[in-house]
Amino acid sequence: MLEIKVKTFQELTTQELYDLLQLRSEVFVVEQDCVYQDLDGKDQKSRHVLGFKNDKIIAYTRIFKPGDYFEEASIGRVVVKKNERQYKYGYDIMIASIEAIKNHFNVTKIKISAQVYLKQFYNNLAFKVIGEEYLEDDIPHIAMVRE
Repeated sequence: MLEIKVKTFQELTTQELYDLLQLRSEVFVVEQDCVYQDLDGKDQKSRHVLGFKNDKIIAYTRIFKPGDYFEEASIGRVVVKKNERQYKYGYDIMIASIEAIKNHFNVTKIKISAQVYLKQFYNNLAFKVIGEEYLEDDIPHIAMVRE
């Protein structure tokens, strides 16, 4: 079971910020072999959903209130450390992120930009595909919404 913490950018400790950026780089840049600008200026206005196991960040998302990324609330940078994925922590961090959007922003409609290969994972969390497939950082993505 993950210990979940939801923090603003200002509430993050220096170590937490380092660890979440390291996890994002480890998965999105190295594992997925994708050169892109992870530090996009959006971390400061998002809330950070941190999933801890044995005091280490092994799962993470960032959430946005409506209007800060999309017109709807949003979840992005969904990541789980590779050697922890068999425990289904992706579901735990996403459920915590959906709850955090309800609790912090008082809305239920959520839009995400999902990697196409994860479509079924997000379908299992009640997200539905809207629109056509597109490339984002040379990776096929699809827009999805949860009402």
